[in-house]
Amino acid sequence: MTAAPTYAGRVLPTLNQDGSRRWIRPHWSRGRWSRARLVVGYALMAFFLTMPHLRWNGKPWILLDLPRREFTFFGTTFLPTDTLLLMLLGLTVLTGIFLLTALFGRAWCGWGCPQTVYMEYVFRPIERLFEGGESGSRRMDADRGRIHPKRWLKHVVYVGIAMLLAHTFLSYFVGTDALAIWMTQSPLQHPTPFVVMVVTTALIFADFGYFREQVCVVACPYGRWQSALLDRQSLIVAYDSNRGEPRGRGKARDGLGDCIDCNACVATCPTGIDIRQGLQMECIHCTQCMDACDAIMAKVHKPAGLIRYSSQDALAGHPPRLWRPRTVLYPVAFALFLSAFVWQLSTKEPADITLLGPLGAPYQVDATGAVTNQVRIRVANRSRSERRYAFDVVEANELGARVIAPVNPIAVAAGETGTTSFFITLPPGSYLDGVRTITVRVTEGERYRRDTPFRLTGPAPGLGGR
Repeated sequence: MTAAPTYAGRVLPTLNQDGSRRWIRPHWSRGRWSRARLVVGYALMAFFLTMPHLRWNGKPWILLDLPRREFTFFGTTFLPTDTLLLMLLGLTVLTGIFLLTALFGRAWCGWGCPQTVYMEYVFRPIERLFEGGESGSRRMDADRGRIHPKRWLKHVVYVGIAMLLAHTFLSYFVGTDALAIWMTQSPLQHPTPFVVMVVTTALIFADFGYFREQVCVVACPYGRWQSALLDRQSLIVAYDSNRGEPRGRGKARDGLGDCIDCNACVATCPTGIDIRQGLQMECIHCTQCMDACDAIMAKVHKPAGLIRYSSQDALAGHPPRLWRPRTVLYPVAFALFLSAFVWQLSTKEPADITLLGPLGAPYQVDATGAVTNQVRIRVANRSRSERRYAFDVVEANELGARVIAPVNPIAVAAGETGTTSFFITLPPGSYLDGVRTITVRVTEGERYRRDTPFRLTGPAPGLGGR
């Protein structure tokens, strides 16, 4: 990876020599890659905007319910007790990103990252519409002392879009039903969600209205990781210096390469770099320079592909090697984690049982010395229909216990969690060193049975009362 190049009048692509910020106003280059990215970008935006509204078995396709600590993905609800499942899911996604990067470079940054998608297909088109293209924006940048109504109107539209994205983002955590209620109420009735929405709106507006490419080149660590995630065989957006150099302008092309030094690749780059300087941290592999260069090559009657998807080794004349350590280890790790996740998910029990102690005193002792404990039982129904769960104490007859359950069985809707309590009274002398372990059996017809041990507390020998 080469260092970021130095251009006339600036020390970095986004920094002028006087220390001021150089605003990037990239020219939009049309071509086959921009059309493909346009389809992918709008499909991803449609996915983000519609997913909270879709239902599967009466539940949102994706819902990250943090207060209840329940995470629903495509009809499957994960609980905090699903530590292994969540870990395997995270490892599967992580190794998938590593594999994607090893094979296709920073395809995520240029094709799928929300920062790139919304910047290039929502906010920049609006900016060009209001300010008259990149040339109009540069004129406004140069005339800083003047108030530009079009730019202010653009910011008003930006705020509206930021509010839409903030509300959609919030719906992933609270659901569209709760969000619809809050939107029709006074913010004083739900101050915390309102503050979250306002802060999220402000962050989105600041991101796309001010920080822009700074998020990619300063805040995002992906560019710094690429030196470790890529190798010389990884696919990257690259300039063929063997074909293009020495570059030069003019009709007399004797001794010159195909590059006519038009700087179209620089003018269209959303991070302001010159791809001809080699692989750089700031490059997000958006393919804009490829479309720009192909258009110029067509005009000068040269073959396309001076800037193209390639690899460092291919440009150096080395043959491609599909099988290398990264392309072997990453797929193996990805397959192992994905298989383990699918197996754990498919073999997981249809209910999750949790036994809890009382909220108040640990036990009560009556006049005869009998000890009563309260046991709270929580049942998470993972099936896709309502279930009725019955429970009892396996050792009740053996211990001479009396079990009182106000609600038994307990009905739990699909994907929901139900909680109830029962009381168990043991005769005097049932506790050894103040402890007695029982087994609570939960059944759901003939389809499910689960035995869960639970430790009761009582008075230690020689102690009366509590």
